[in-house]
Parts: sequence; structure tokens; C-alpha cells
Amino acid sequence: MDKLDLADLPPRVVRAAAKLGHFGQARTDKYLVDFHQPSLYIALASILFNPIFWNIIARQEYKNKVLTRLFGDPYRGCYALALTIFGLGLFRDGLYQKALLDQPTSLLLAYGEFKIIAVLLMLSGTVLVLTSMYALGVTGTYLGDYFGILMDAPVTGFPFSVTSSPMYTGSSLVFLGTALWHESPVGIVLSAIVYIEYKVALTYEDPFTSEIYAKRDAAPRRSQRLLTS
Repeated sequence: MDKLDLADLPPRVVRAAAKLGHFGQARTDKYLVDFHQPSLYIALASILFNPIFWNIIARQEYKNKVLTRLFGDPYRGCYALALTIFGLGLFRDGLYQKALLDQPTSLLLAYGEFKIIAVLLMLSGTVLVLTSMYALGVTGTYLGDYFGILMDAPVTGFPFSVTSSPMYTGSSLVFLGTALWHESPVGIVLSAIVYIEYKVALTYEDPFTSEIYAKRDAAPRRSQRLLTS
């Protein structure tokens, strides 16, 4: 009888059998990445695409009013962008889940302590995301400032008292929690990529947003000087 090659088995089968002890010591963590799975590259492409997409679209809106002209109103344009970003996020999350299921798992991550950590990460991340959306509203969450829909004052209460970017931080935590829940080393790497990309995105978004509000705040002072001159 030919020797069983674990590499020929689907990762989910290996995972289940390893937990049941069917392979004894044969199931090791030697191969933690299956580079032959297209779902890995598709998920990575989706992760990288989303922030680049919404930053390009938002800047085009700010400079050329592309979505405002298309939908006839800045609020309708912002809501359309919000639905697009939300839909792309759901699609990306589905691709991420598929990639994790297609990848090998680590027996080290199968310990119950990691399951507890995974749940805590997913819960805390979800809380940060949802409370951020509640505090900012739809237009505040989905780049309304690029449409000229500005908030009266910065939000400083929870969750912004915990982190300056709760949406990005919360999303990163959910990604990491999901990776630990699925016992996936690849998921941990993809979560790190998500976190790094968000950090890079903030280096472009935060100064640009500050500039938008600085121009808004400077406008009344210019008007006042013209009236008194």
C-alpha cells in the first residue's frame, strides 16, 4: 500500500483528522503555506485593492466632484460610495475566509486558549467598528469630508478615546481573530498585511483630511478680514 501523502489531502481534511489523532505525529507544522492555492492570491489582491480603491475615488471626488456630478448630489454620491465600500468589504471578507479554509492549519493554534483569544479579538474589533460607525454616522464613516460634508467638531469620545482610527484597528483585530479561530498561520500573515496597509493608508488620509478641515476653518477668518478691511 502506498504511503499516505498529507500534501495530497484537502487542508480541512488534514485539520479534522489531526484533531482526531488519525495521523499521530505525521501531521506537523512543516508546511504552513500552500502556495498552489489560487484563493490565497485572490484574497491578498482583494485586501490590497480596497483601501487603494476608496482613496483614489475619494480624492477624485474632492478634486473633480465625480460622484456628486454622477448622482446629482453630494449626499447621494457619498451613500453610493458607502454601499460600494461596504459591499467590497463583505466580498473581501468572504475571499479571506475561503483562503483560510484552503490553507494548512497549525496544531499549536488548536489549543483552547487561542480560541478564547480569537473570540475576544473578534468581539473587541467588532465593538470598535460598530461604535465608530455610530459616532461618525454614514457620511463621517465613509469619507463624507471629501464630498464637502463636514462634521462640526472632531469626535473625541469612545472609541476615539481608545484609538485614533477605530475602524481600521477594529477591522485588523477581526481579521486576526478570524485567523486564530481557523488556526491559520497564513491568516495571521494576511492580518499583518491588513494592519500595515491601513497604517500606510492613514499616512495619506489623515493629513489630507486635516487639510480639508483647516480650509473650512480658515474660510470664516478670510471673510471676516474682507468685511473689516
